[in-house]
Amino acid sequence: MNGKHILVGVTGGIAAYKTAYLIRLLVKQGAEVRVVMTEMAKQFITPLTLATLSKNPIAVDFFDPENGQWNSHVSLGLWADCYVIAPCTANTLAKMANGIADNLLLTTYLSAKCPTIIAPAMDLDMYAHQATQQNIQTLRSRGVGIVEAEDGFLASGLTGKGRMAEPETIAQAIDDIFKHSNTLGGQTIMVTAGPTYEKIDPVRFIGNYSSGKMGYAICEELAARGANVVLISGPVKLKAKHKNITVVSVESAKQMYEACQAHFAQAQAAIMTAAVADFAPENIADNKIKRKGGMTLNLCPTNDIAACMGQMKREDQTLVGFALETNDEETNATHKLQSKNLDFIVLNSLNDKGAGFGVDTNKITIFDNKSNRTAFDLKPKSECAADIVDKLEEIMREKQS
Repeated sequence: MNGKHILVGVTGGIAAYKTAYLIRLLVKQGAEVRVVMTEMAKQFITPLTLATLSKNPIAVDFFDPENGQWNSHVSLGLWADCYVIAPCTANTLAKMANGIADNLLLTTYLSAKCPTIIAPAMDLDMYAHQATQQNIQTLRSRGVGIVEAEDGFLASGLTGKGRMAEPETIAQAIDDIFKHSNTLGGQTIMVTAGPTYEKIDPVRFIGNYSSGKMGYAICEELAARGANVVLISGPVKLKAKHKNITVVSVESAKQMYEACQAHFAQAQAAIMTAAVADFAPENIADNKIKRKGGMTLNLCPTNDIAACMGQMKREDQTLVGFALETNDEETNATHKLQSKNLDFIVLNSLNDKGAGFGVDTNKITIFDNKSNRTAFDLKPKSECAADIVDKLEEIMREKQS
Protein backbone atom coordinates (compact mmCIF):
# COMPACT_ATOMS: atom_id res chain seq x y z
CA MET A 1 0.00 0.00 0.00
CA ASN A 2 3.06 2.22 0.09
CA GLY A 3 2.47 5.48 -1.78
CA LYS A 4 -1.16 4.73 -2.62
CA HIS A 5 -3.76 7.47 -2.40
CA ILE A 6 -6.69 6.31 -0.27
CA LEU A 7 -9.76 8.47 0.20
CA VAL A 8 -11.77 7.54 3.31
CA GLY A 9 -15.44 8.52 3.49
CA VAL A 10 -17.05 8.68 6.93
CA THR A 11 -20.82 8.74 7.44
CA GLY A 12 -22.91 9.27 10.57
CA GLY A 13 -22.80 6.00 12.46
CA ILE A 14 -21.51 4.98 15.87
CA ALA A 15 -18.91 2.81 14.12
CA ALA A 16 -17.13 6.00 13.02
CA TYR A 17 -14.82 5.59 15.99
CA LYS A 18 -13.36 2.52 14.25
CA THR A 19 -12.46 4.66 11.24
CA ALA A 20 -9.75 6.33 13.31
CA TYR A 21 -8.06 2.94 13.72
CA LEU A 22 -8.49 2.22 9.99
CA ILE A 23 -6.81 5.51 9.03
CA ARG A 24 -3.94 4.81 11.41
CA LEU A 25 -3.48 1.34 9.85
CA LEU A 26 -3.43 2.76 6.32
CA VAL A 27 -0.94 5.52 7.19
CA LYS A 28 1.23 2.98 9.00
CA GLN A 29 1.35 0.88 5.81
CA GLY A 30 2.62 3.85 3.81
CA ALA A 31 -0.61 5.12 2.23
CA GLU A 32 -1.46 8.78 1.83
CA VAL A 33 -4.92 9.27 3.30
CA ARG A 34 -7.48 12.00 2.87
CA VAL A 35 -10.86 12.05 4.56
CA VAL A 36 -14.27 13.31 3.47
CA MET A 37 -17.04 13.34 6.10
CA THR A 38 -20.77 13.94 6.11
CA GLU A 39 -22.13 16.62 8.42
CA MET A 40 -23.73 13.93 10.60
CA ALA A 41 -20.42 12.05 10.93
CA LYS A 42 -19.05 15.03 12.88
CA GLN A 43 -21.50 14.14 15.65
CA PHE A 44 -19.72 10.82 16.17
CA ILE A 45 -16.05 11.68 15.67
CA THR A 46 -14.33 15.05 15.34
CA PRO A 47 -12.64 16.24 12.16
CA LEU A 48 -9.64 17.19 14.31
CA THR A 49 -9.11 13.55 15.32
CA LEU A 50 -9.19 12.31 11.71
CA ALA A 51 -7.08 15.23 10.45
CA THR A 52 -4.44 14.45 13.05
CA LEU A 53 -4.34 10.75 12.13
CA SER A 54 -4.44 11.28 8.34
CA LYS A 55 -2.07 14.28 8.41
CA ASN A 56 -4.39 16.05 5.97
CA PRO A 57 -7.24 18.55 6.33
CA ILE A 58 -10.73 17.05 6.44
CA ALA A 59 -13.30 17.86 3.74
CA VAL A 60 -16.94 18.13 4.84
CA ASP A 61 -18.55 20.84 2.70
CA PHE A 62 -18.00 21.89 -0.89
CA PHE A 63 -16.20 24.97 0.35
CA ASP A 64 -14.74 26.28 3.59
CA PRO A 65 -16.92 29.25 4.66
CA GLU A 66 -14.02 30.78 6.58
CA ASN A 67 -11.56 31.10 3.72
CA GLY A 68 -13.61 30.17 0.65
CA GLN A 69 -11.38 27.20 -0.23
CA TRP A 70 -13.16 24.93 -2.69
CA ASN A 71 -13.27 21.17 -2.09
CA SER A 72 -13.65 19.74 -5.58
CA HIS A 73 -15.36 16.36 -5.68
CA VAL A 74 -13.88 15.84 -9.13
CA SER A 75 -10.33 16.46 -7.91
CA LEU A 76 -10.85 14.18 -4.90
CA GLY A 77 -12.14 11.39 -7.14
CA LEU A 78 -9.22 11.75 -9.54
CA TRP A 79 -6.67 11.87 -6.71
CA ALA A 80 -7.80 8.60 -5.11
CA ASP A 81 -6.48 5.16 -6.01
CA CYS A 82 -9.21 3.70 -3.81
CA TYR A 83 -12.30 5.19 -2.16
CA VAL A 84 -13.42 3.41 1.02
CA ILE A 85 -16.59 4.48 2.83
CA ALA A 86 -16.52 3.23 6.41
CA PRO A 87 -18.92 3.27 8.09
CA CYS A 88 -21.50 3.31 5.30
CA THR A 89 -24.96 3.86 6.77
CA ALA A 90 -28.21 2.55 5.28
CA ASN A 91 -29.02 6.11 4.21
CA THR A 92 -25.75 6.64 2.32
CA LEU A 93 -25.92 3.14 0.85
CA ALA A 94 -29.41 3.84 -0.53
CA LYS A 95 -28.30 7.17 -2.00
CA MET A 96 -25.30 5.56 -3.68
CA ALA A 97 -27.51 2.89 -5.24
CA ASN A 98 -29.88 5.53 -6.62
CA GLY A 99 -27.37 8.14 -7.74
CA ILE A 100 -28.36 10.80 -5.20
CA ALA A 101 -25.63 13.38 -4.68
CA ASP A 102 -26.64 15.73 -1.87
CA ASN A 103 -23.29 16.03 -0.09
CA LEU A 104 -19.58 16.07 -0.84
CA LEU A 105 -19.07 12.40 0.03
CA LEU A 106 -21.72 11.27 -2.49
CA THR A 107 -20.73 13.61 -5.31
CA THR A 108 -17.17 12.35 -4.91
CA TYR A 109 -18.43 8.76 -5.21
CA LEU A 110 -20.20 9.59 -8.49
CA SER A 111 -17.04 11.30 -9.80
CA ALA A 112 -14.47 8.72 -8.69
CA LYS A 113 -12.68 6.68 -11.35
CA CYS A 114 -11.01 4.38 -8.82
CA PRO A 115 -12.34 1.22 -7.12
CA THR A 116 -14.86 1.91 -4.33
CA ILE A 117 -15.27 -0.21 -1.19
CA ILE A 118 -18.00 0.19 1.39
CA ALA A 119 -18.24 -1.20 4.92
CA PRO A 120 -21.95 -1.16 5.88
CA ALA A 121 -22.83 -0.48 9.52
CA MET A 122 -26.34 -0.29 10.96
CA ASP A 123 -28.77 -2.07 13.26
CA LEU A 124 -29.64 -5.68 12.41
CA ASP A 125 -33.21 -5.02 11.21
CA MET A 126 -32.04 -2.22 8.93
CA TYR A 127 -29.29 -4.43 7.53
CA ALA A 128 -31.64 -7.36 6.95
CA HIS A 129 -34.34 -5.20 5.34
CA GLN A 130 -35.12 -6.11 1.74
CA ALA A 131 -34.46 -2.54 0.58
CA THR A 132 -30.98 -2.50 2.11
CA GLN A 133 -30.09 -5.91 0.71
CA GLN A 134 -31.32 -4.87 -2.73
CA ASN A 135 -29.20 -1.71 -2.56
CA ILE A 136 -26.15 -3.78 -1.62
CA GLN A 137 -26.78 -6.09 -4.58
CA THR A 138 -27.17 -3.09 -6.89
CA LEU A 139 -23.83 -1.65 -5.82
CA ARG A 140 -22.18 -5.08 -6.08
CA SER A 141 -23.44 -5.44 -9.65
CA ARG A 142 -21.78 -2.09 -10.46
CA GLY A 143 -18.43 -3.29 -9.15
CA VAL A 144 -18.48 -1.71 -5.69
CA GLY A 145 -16.61 -3.86 -3.18
CA ILE A 146 -18.64 -4.82 -0.11
CA VAL A 147 -16.89 -5.60 3.17
CA GLU A 148 -19.73 -7.50 4.80
CA ALA A 149 -21.09 -6.40 8.17
CA GLU A 150 -20.31 -8.72 11.05
CA ASP A 151 -22.36 -10.37 13.79
CA GLY A 152 -22.03 -8.96 17.28
CA PHE A 153 -23.27 -6.61 19.96
CA LEU A 154 -24.85 -3.47 18.44
CA ALA A 155 -25.33 0.05 19.74
CA SER A 156 -29.07 -0.62 20.10
CA GLY A 157 -28.30 -3.27 22.70
CA LEU A 158 -29.33 -6.05 20.32
CA THR A 159 -27.03 -8.75 18.98
CA GLY A 160 -26.94 -9.64 15.30
CA LYS A 161 -25.49 -8.81 11.89
CA GLY A 162 -24.84 -5.12 11.33
CA ARG A 163 -21.53 -4.29 13.02
CA MET A 164 -18.99 -2.63 10.77
CA ALA A 165 -16.14 -4.98 9.90
CA GLU A 166 -12.98 -4.54 11.90
CA PRO A 167 -10.38 -2.05 10.57
CA GLU A 168 -7.94 -4.88 9.83
CA THR A 169 -10.55 -6.60 7.62
CA ILE A 170 -11.25 -3.40 5.70
CA ALA A 171 -7.53 -2.68 5.27
CA GLN A 172 -7.05 -6.19 3.89
CA ALA A 173 -9.84 -5.64 1.34
CA ILE A 174 -8.10 -2.46 0.18
CA ASP A 175 -4.76 -4.27 -0.02
CA ASP A 176 -6.34 -7.06 -2.09
CA ILE A 177 -7.44 -4.49 -4.69
CA PHE A 178 -3.91 -3.15 -5.06
CA LYS A 179 -2.44 -6.65 -5.36
CA HIS A 180 -4.43 -7.05 -8.59
CA SER A 181 -4.09 -3.46 -9.76
CA ASN A 182 -1.50 -3.98 -12.51
CA THR A 183 -1.03 -7.72 -12.82
CA LEU A 184 -2.10 -7.58 -16.49
CA GLY A 185 -0.29 -4.35 -17.34
CA GLY A 186 0.91 -4.31 -20.95
CA GLN A 187 -1.33 -7.23 -21.97
CA THR A 188 -3.94 -6.89 -24.72
CA ILE A 189 -6.99 -9.06 -24.17
CA MET A 190 -9.92 -9.46 -26.55
CA VAL A 191 -13.40 -10.11 -25.16
CA THR A 192 -16.64 -10.82 -27.02
CA ALA A 193 -19.92 -10.02 -25.28
CA GLY A 194 -23.66 -9.78 -25.79
CA PRO A 195 -25.90 -11.35 -28.42
CA THR A 196 -25.83 -11.19 -32.20
CA TYR A 197 -28.84 -10.21 -34.30
CA GLU A 198 -29.34 -12.00 -37.62
CA LYS A 199 -31.63 -10.02 -39.93
CA ILE A 200 -34.73 -11.57 -41.48
CA ASP A 201 -35.96 -8.31 -43.00
CA PRO A 202 -35.49 -4.61 -42.15
CA VAL A 203 -37.54 -4.91 -38.91
CA ARG A 204 -37.10 -8.51 -37.70
CA PHE A 205 -34.15 -10.61 -36.61
CA ILE A 206 -33.12 -13.86 -34.96
CA GLY A 207 -31.55 -13.15 -31.57
CA ASN A 208 -31.27 -14.34 -28.00
CA TYR A 209 -31.69 -13.07 -24.43
CA SER A 210 -28.03 -12.24 -23.71
CA SER A 211 -27.64 -8.92 -21.87
CA GLY A 212 -23.83 -8.84 -22.11
CA LYS A 213 -23.52 -8.34 -18.32
CA MET A 214 -21.05 -11.18 -17.79
CA GLY A 215 -18.79 -10.10 -20.63
CA TYR A 216 -18.82 -6.46 -19.60
CA ALA A 217 -18.03 -7.41 -15.98
CA ILE A 218 -15.03 -9.40 -17.22
CA CYS A 219 -13.84 -6.39 -19.25
CA GLU A 220 -14.02 -4.13 -16.22
CA GLU A 221 -12.06 -6.64 -14.14
CA LEU A 222 -9.39 -7.04 -16.82
CA ALA A 223 -9.06 -3.27 -17.22
CA ALA A 224 -8.83 -2.78 -13.44
CA ARG A 225 -5.83 -5.13 -13.47
CA GLY A 226 -4.10 -3.04 -16.11
CA ALA A 227 -5.00 -4.87 -19.33
CA ASN A 228 -5.76 -3.10 -22.58
CA VAL A 229 -9.15 -4.60 -23.45
CA VAL A 230 -10.66 -4.85 -26.92
CA LEU A 231 -14.37 -5.47 -26.35
CA ILE A 232 -16.22 -6.77 -29.40
CA SER A 233 -19.80 -6.20 -28.38
CA GLY A 234 -23.09 -7.22 -29.87
CA PRO A 235 -26.13 -4.95 -29.39
CA VAL A 236 -26.56 -4.35 -25.63
CA LYS A 237 -27.77 -1.55 -23.34
CA LEU A 238 -24.52 -1.45 -21.37
CA LYS A 239 -21.61 0.98 -21.51
CA ALA A 240 -17.99 0.15 -20.76
CA LYS A 241 -16.72 2.42 -17.97
CA HIS A 242 -12.96 1.92 -17.77
CA LYS A 243 -10.65 4.01 -19.92
CA ASN A 244 -8.63 0.88 -20.83
CA ILE A 245 -11.59 -0.64 -22.72
CA THR A 246 -11.93 -0.07 -26.46
CA VAL A 247 -15.37 -1.04 -27.76
CA VAL A 248 -15.91 -2.45 -31.25
CA SER A 249 -19.66 -2.54 -31.86
CA VAL A 250 -21.09 -5.23 -34.12
CA GLU A 251 -24.52 -6.66 -34.82
CA SER A 252 -24.35 -9.94 -36.70
CA ALA A 253 -22.33 -13.13 -36.22
CA LYS A 254 -20.52 -12.36 -39.48
CA GLN A 255 -19.48 -8.93 -38.22
CA MET A 256 -18.32 -10.38 -34.90
CA TYR A 257 -16.31 -13.04 -36.72
CA GLU A 258 -14.60 -10.43 -38.89
CA ALA A 259 -13.82 -8.22 -35.89
CA CYS A 260 -12.33 -11.18 -33.99
CA GLN A 261 -10.16 -12.09 -36.96
CA ALA A 262 -8.92 -8.49 -37.11
CA HIS A 263 -8.01 -8.22 -33.42
CA PHE A 264 -7.09 -11.70 -32.17
CA ALA A 265 -3.57 -11.81 -33.61
CA GLN A 266 -2.53 -8.75 -31.57
CA ALA A 267 -4.00 -10.11 -28.32
CA GLN A 268 -2.26 -12.21 -25.68
CA ALA A 269 -5.60 -13.75 -24.71
CA ALA A 270 -9.26 -13.82 -25.69
CA ILE A 271 -12.39 -14.54 -23.65
CA MET A 272 -15.38 -15.51 -25.77
CA THR A 273 -18.47 -14.70 -23.71
CA ALA A 274 -20.78 -13.63 -26.55
CA ALA A 275 -23.93 -15.60 -27.26
CA VAL A 276 -23.39 -15.85 -31.01
CA ALA A 277 -26.22 -17.09 -33.21
CA ASP A 278 -25.53 -20.57 -34.58
CA PHE A 279 -27.74 -19.94 -37.61
CA ALA A 280 -28.64 -16.97 -39.82
CA PRO A 281 -31.30 -16.57 -42.52
CA GLU A 282 -30.14 -17.72 -45.92
CA ASN A 283 -31.72 -14.67 -47.54
CA ILE A 284 -32.54 -11.25 -46.05
CA ALA A 285 -35.67 -9.60 -47.44
CA ASP A 286 -35.24 -6.03 -48.68
CA ASN A 287 -38.70 -5.05 -47.45
CA LYS A 288 -40.80 -6.00 -44.45
CA ILE A 289 -42.32 -9.43 -44.98
CA LYS A 290 -46.13 -9.22 -44.83
CA ARG A 291 -48.32 -11.79 -43.11
CA LYS A 292 -49.53 -14.30 -45.73
CA GLY A 293 -50.30 -17.41 -43.78
CA GLY A 294 -47.41 -19.74 -42.98
CA MET A 295 -43.77 -18.97 -43.60
CA THR A 296 -40.68 -21.13 -44.04
CA LEU A 297 -37.34 -19.63 -43.09
CA ASN A 298 -34.22 -21.27 -44.47
CA LEU A 299 -31.24 -20.96 -42.10
CA CYS A 300 -27.53 -21.41 -42.72
CA PRO A 301 -24.87 -22.09 -40.05
CA THR A 302 -22.76 -19.12 -39.00
CA ASN A 303 -19.01 -19.26 -38.43
CA ASP A 304 -18.05 -20.95 -35.15
CA ILE A 305 -15.98 -18.03 -33.88
CA ALA A 306 -14.45 -19.77 -30.87
CA ALA A 307 -13.42 -22.75 -33.00
CA CYS A 308 -11.92 -20.43 -35.63
CA MET A 309 -9.94 -18.59 -32.96
CA GLY A 310 -8.81 -22.00 -31.65
CA GLN A 311 -7.39 -22.80 -35.08
CA MET A 312 -5.65 -19.41 -35.25
CA LYS A 313 -4.31 -19.57 -31.68
CA ARG A 314 -0.54 -19.45 -31.18
CA GLU A 315 1.18 -21.31 -28.36
CA ASP A 316 1.71 -18.07 -26.48
CA GLN A 317 -1.97 -17.11 -26.63
CA THR A 318 -4.70 -18.11 -24.16
CA LEU A 319 -8.25 -18.77 -25.34
CA VAL A 320 -11.26 -18.98 -23.03
CA GLY A 321 -14.74 -20.14 -24.00
CA PHE A 322 -18.19 -20.09 -22.41
CA ALA A 323 -20.84 -22.78 -22.39
CA LEU A 324 -24.42 -21.93 -21.44
CA GLU A 325 -26.22 -25.26 -21.25
CA THR A 326 -29.66 -26.67 -20.43
CA ASN A 327 -28.83 -30.40 -20.41
CA ASP A 328 -25.77 -32.69 -20.22
CA GLU A 329 -23.96 -29.57 -19.05
CA GLU A 330 -20.54 -30.96 -18.12
CA THR A 331 -20.39 -33.34 -21.10
CA ASN A 332 -21.21 -30.55 -23.54
CA ALA A 333 -18.79 -28.11 -21.89
CA THR A 334 -15.82 -30.49 -21.87
CA HIS A 335 -16.54 -31.44 -25.50
CA LYS A 336 -16.39 -27.75 -26.48
CA LEU A 337 -13.20 -27.34 -24.47
CA GLN A 338 -11.44 -29.99 -26.55
CA SER A 339 -13.06 -29.45 -29.95
CA LYS A 340 -12.41 -25.70 -30.00
CA ASN A 341 -8.82 -25.88 -28.70
CA LEU A 342 -9.59 -23.79 -25.60
CA ASP A 343 -7.35 -23.40 -22.57
CA PHE A 344 -10.36 -23.41 -20.28
CA ILE A 345 -14.12 -23.11 -20.51
CA VAL A 346 -16.66 -21.50 -18.17
CA LEU A 347 -19.89 -23.44 -17.75
CA ASN A 348 -23.13 -21.97 -16.51
CA SER A 349 -26.54 -23.64 -16.65
CA LEU A 350 -29.99 -22.22 -17.19
CA ASN A 351 -31.16 -24.85 -14.70
CA ASP A 352 -29.43 -22.95 -11.87
CA LYS A 353 -31.69 -20.31 -10.32
CA GLY A 354 -30.08 -16.88 -10.52
CA ALA A 355 -27.71 -17.83 -13.35
CA GLY A 356 -27.86 -17.13 -17.07
CA PHE A 357 -29.27 -14.28 -19.13
CA GLY A 358 -30.27 -10.86 -17.87
CA VAL A 359 -29.55 -11.30 -14.14
CA ASP A 360 -26.78 -9.78 -12.02
CA THR A 361 -25.62 -13.11 -10.56
CA ASN A 362 -24.12 -16.27 -12.00
CA LYS A 363 -23.05 -19.73 -10.91
CA ILE A 364 -20.06 -20.99 -12.84
CA THR A 365 -17.83 -24.03 -13.11
CA ILE A 366 -14.41 -23.79 -14.77
CA PHE A 367 -12.89 -26.72 -16.67
CA ASP A 368 -9.34 -26.52 -18.02
CA ASN A 369 -7.52 -28.72 -20.52
CA LYS A 370 -5.63 -30.47 -17.71
CA SER A 371 -8.88 -32.05 -16.44
CA ASN A 372 -9.16 -29.63 -13.52
CA ARG A 373 -12.69 -28.72 -12.44
CA THR A 374 -13.48 -25.79 -10.13
CA ALA A 375 -17.08 -25.05 -9.11
CA PHE A 376 -18.16 -21.76 -7.54
CA ASP A 377 -21.26 -20.77 -5.59
CA LEU A 378 -23.86 -18.34 -6.90
CA LYS A 379 -22.41 -14.83 -6.66
CA PRO A 380 -22.56 -11.41 -8.37
CA LYS A 381 -21.23 -11.41 -11.93
CA SER A 382 -18.55 -8.91 -10.90
CA GLU A 383 -17.19 -11.53 -8.47
CA CYS A 384 -17.51 -14.30 -11.07
CA ALA A 385 -15.46 -12.07 -13.37
CA ALA A 386 -12.69 -11.92 -10.76
CA ASP A 387 -12.67 -15.75 -10.50
CA ILE A 388 -12.42 -16.07 -14.29
CA VAL A 389 -9.63 -13.50 -14.58
CA ASP A 390 -7.76 -15.20 -11.72
CA LYS A 391 -7.80 -18.41 -13.77
CA LEU A 392 -6.75 -16.52 -16.90
CA GLU A 393 -3.75 -15.05 -15.08
CA GLU A 394 -2.78 -18.50 -13.81
CA ILE A 395 -2.78 -19.97 -17.34
CA MET A 396 -0.96 -16.97 -18.81
CA ARG A 397 1.78 -17.22 -16.15
CA GLU A 398 2.26 -20.91 -16.95
CA LYS A 399 2.70 -20.11 -20.65
CA GLN A 400 5.22 -17.39 -19.92
CA SER A 401 7.33 -19.51 -17.58
